[in-house]
Amino acid sequence: MSGYCYPEGGPPADLLVEGRGMTLGEAISNAGLAMFNSITPLEGINEKEKFVVEAKGFDEMSLLFNLLDEMLYLNDVEGLVAKKIAVEFDTLKLIAKAECIGERFTALTHKVGIAVKAVTYHMMEIKKVNDFWIVRVVFDT
Repeated sequence: MSGYCYPEGGPPADLLVEGRGMTLGEAISNAGLAMFNSITPLEGINEKEKFVVEAKGFDEMSLLFNLLDEMLYLNDVEGLVAKKIAVEFDTLKLIAKAECIGERFTALTHKVGIAVKAVTYHMMEIKKVNDFWIVRVVFDT
């Protein structure tokens, strides 16, 4: 995983994550993994269940927002936490699909981390630097 959490990246109630990858899909996958890793350490998550997350947008930023928001929704409603994520991100059609593998969180067997409440557009960034992509997203915690 090539993602990094910056707790100091915004106001104390915010969490800034950065995902990097050789493709945009890989960078988004790593940002999603960083989000899940802040909810519970991913080394405690088993690869028991597959789930798919799909989203549409009107531009790249809204597509990124909507995809991560759908992942967070599945975590909130069904307790799903992904340990592996593979994202297909079509910037021409403005659709994305994330194939996730993980399990349902339970406080009885998993460590409790930060409660991520929402995805935000604050400081959101998608950029290509040389041969790799960087995705930055701030989560409300």
